[in-house]
Amino acid sequence: MITAFADESGNNSFKFDSQGSHFIVATVICNSEKVQDLEKQVDIIRQNHNFQTGEIKSSGVAGNHKRRLNILNDIVNLDISVYAVIVDKRELKGQGFNYKKSFYKYLNNLLYKELFRTFPQLDLFVDEHGGNDYMLEFKKYVYKNHQKNLFSGSQFGIQNSKQSNLIQIADFVAGTIAYIYDETKKSEYSEEFKTVLKPIVSDFNFFPKEYNFKEFNESNTDEFYSPLIAEVSILRINNFIEKEVGNDQQKIDQINFLKLLLLFQRVYYKSRYISTKEIFNHLSQSRESKLSEEYFRSKIVGNLRDNGILISSSPKGYKIPTTEKDLYSFIKHGNRIILPMLNRINEMHKAIMLASGNKLDLLANEEFKELKKIINN
Repeated sequence: MITAFADESGNNSFKFDSQGSHFIVATVICNSEKVQDLEKQVDIIRQNHNFQTGEIKSSGVAGNHKRRLNILNDIVNLDISVYAVIVDKRELKGQGFNYKKSFYKYLNNLLYKELFRTFPQLDLFVDEHGGNDYMLEFKKYVYKNHQKNLFSGSQFGIQNSKQSNLIQIADFVAGTIAYIYDETKKSEYSEEFKTVLKPIVSDFNFFPKEYNFKEFNESNTDEFYSPLIAEVSILRINNFIEKEVGNDQQKIDQINFLKLLLLFQRVYYKSRYISTKEIFNHLSQSRESKLSEEYFRSKIVGNLRDNGILISSSPKGYKIPTTEKDLYSFIKHGNRIILPMLNRINEMHKAIMLASGNKLDLLANEEFKELKKIINN
């Protein structure tokens, strides 16, 4: 059994020049049996680096890079490993993520899936202290969504950073990673920070990332997942995005819609639909005028399907199909609409043929040739 302590660095602001380009969540991971010993060892680090009884916080060291290096050199001697999720906010811009609610929702799904996919048996503790805005939101999210039957043995807890030395280490590591990757904090020391941290880094997971089937396949956590269906869906989407040029609004909307589906498919731990409302909130950010439902359904979704793109839909919204259930959901949805409509057209056709003595055939028009074939069969 392992225990992890997580903390954040960054914010939801999209003012990259002044508020930072990246959002980082770092987790300090250790064997559960060693937590007490590690807490004592961190006390020694605190004393050695003149934190006295105060917290070891990255913000307290700030731009004093030599002091940061000295502290890091002691931290890497602890029996811990570091796993971090690093989000480049610049790559999310223009898709609705400048709304705090959307930004946190995306990160909550992402962090939850990545942590419990990577560490299926995990006791996770986060800081409940004061302005730890994102972690407080993440706490609410986990309490609402965590399913022990999915991630066997996993627990989630809250600790005050003043009472947990290892959460303070998570804070310091998250802040240091910001000094490596954030454009507002990079310096000539950045590569040295990366080198010093390397021995205890288990993985840095960067988002968003290039989406390919191999990565898609490896990140799956849905028990009903079908590699065959997922591969067909992903290949067709990637081919469309690579082939098409966004030189008119319709193509731009289609490409952004598909990229959004890929982005959210990556962060949901189970096969879930994205609501039309949420899609509109994102796509409308890059348009002069807001989307209309009729335009979205016919010119974006409908046209993409006409081009062979597999998109599953239900009353809950849209998604990339990755299970048989996703495909059946779309077929059932169509079946409920198509068959009654065909029956109504047939009844109208027969009624007018009967009343006109077979002289007025509403389906005789060349435009309805395929429809007449279907009804006659």
